[in-house]
Amino acid sequence: MKVKILGGGPAGLYAAYRIRCELPDAEVTVYEQNDSRTTFGFGVVFSDKALEFLGAEDSETLPLITAGLEKWSDIELRVHGERIRIDGVGFTAIARLRLLEILRQRALSVGADLINSHLVRDLAELEGADLVIGADGVNSLVRKTHEAEFGTEVTLLNNRFAWFGATRPFEYLTQTFKELAQGSINAHHYRYTPSMSTFLVEVNARTFERVGFDRMTEDESRAYCEEVFSEELDGAKLVTNKSLWRRFPVISNKRWCVGNRVLVGDALRTAHFSIGSGTRLALEDVQALAHALANHPRNVQDALAEFEAQRRPIVDKLAAAATRSATWYDSFAEHLKLPAWEFAMNYISRSGRIDTERLRAMSPHFVAGYEAWRKAA
Repeated sequence: MKVKILGGGPAGLYAAYRIRCELPDAEVTVYEQNDSRTTFGFGVVFSDKALEFLGAEDSETLPLITAGLEKWSDIELRVHGERIRIDGVGFTAIARLRLLEILRQRALSVGADLINSHLVRDLAELEGADLVIGADGVNSLVRKTHEAEFGTEVTLLNNRFAWFGATRPFEYLTQTFKELAQGSINAHHYRYTPSMSTFLVEVNARTFERVGFDRMTEDESRAYCEEVFSEELDGAKLVTNKSLWRRFPVISNKRWCVGNRVLVGDALRTAHFSIGSGTRLALEDVQALAHALANHPRNVQDALAEFEAQRRPIVDKLAAAATRSATWYDSFAEHLKLPAWEFAMNYISRSGRIDTERLRAMSPHFVAGYEAWRKAA
C-alpha cells in the first residue's frame, strides 16, 4: 500500500508512525511545507488523562512524551480583582516543537519518508497513492480541493485571538479576565517548560476595533498586551511567533472521506482551544485510522468506512462540548457582568460535561468556596 500524507504536524507524523507499525510493508510519505525546526505556536496542552489511550497500544511513545510534560491539578481564574482556584482539574503541557521532534523520530524509526520544506499546491502531486491523508490543518488543501464532496461547513467565531509566549512559568492553567476602557480582554496562560508559558490573548469584536489591533504591527500588539497584563507577567516579556489576530474557525464535514482521500485532525474538525483537546483528537484519529487499515489491508474503502463508523460518535460528542465552550468564550464579555464566584461557576459548567455531583467530587474546595459565597451573598 502506498500512503501519502499531507501535513507534518502531530497528526501527520503520528499517522506515518502508526501506519508503518500496523502495515510494515506500506510505503508512507509525509509532505510538510516547513522545515523540521519550524513550528507556529508555543505549548500544547492536554487534560491530565488525555494521553492514556497511548498506554495500551503505544507503550514506547507514551513515556517519551510524558517525560517532558509540565503538570498541574488546578485552574486559577483571575476576575474582578479576585483569584479563584478550581481544584482537581488536571492538565499537562509540552512544547509543541518538542512534541513534533518526538513524533518525527518515531516516524523515522519505522521507515517513514519525511519530506520537509515542500509546499504541495495541487493534489495532482500525490497521484499514484492508494491513500491520501489530509493532516494539513485548518487550511487543508485536501479538504478545500473537495469541499463540496466532503460537505464542509466553516463558521468563524466573532472573537479575535493571538498566540504569544511568555518568558515565565505559571503555577496553574490560569484564565485572566479584565475590563478596560476600550472593552473586555482575557488571557489563557500556562507553562509548557519550566521557564516558558503559552499566553493566548482574546478580545471580542468591539474591543478589537476600539483598541485598534487591526492597525497594529505584530510587535505593537505584543507591546500593548504586555502592558495590559504587566501584573500577571511580573517583569516577564511576551514573545511572538506568527502572533497574528484571527477568528477561530469551527470546522465540520458531513463526510470524512472522498474516494481514497480522508481527513484527520484539524483538517477534519476543529476543537476550540479552551478545552485543550485538539491534538489529542488528532492522535486518536490516526490511531483509529491505522487500526482500520490493518483490518482491511487490501481494501482502502472498507478501511475508511470502518474508521468513520467507529470514530465519528466519539468525535461528535467531544466536538459538541468544544462548540459549547467556544460559544461561552465568544460571549465572555457578557458573562463578566456576573459576580466573581458566579462567573467561576458559570465558567466551569460551560461545556455541559460536568454536573453538580461530579463537580462536588472533583473540586470539593471550589464548591465549598462557592457555597460559602452563596450563603454570604
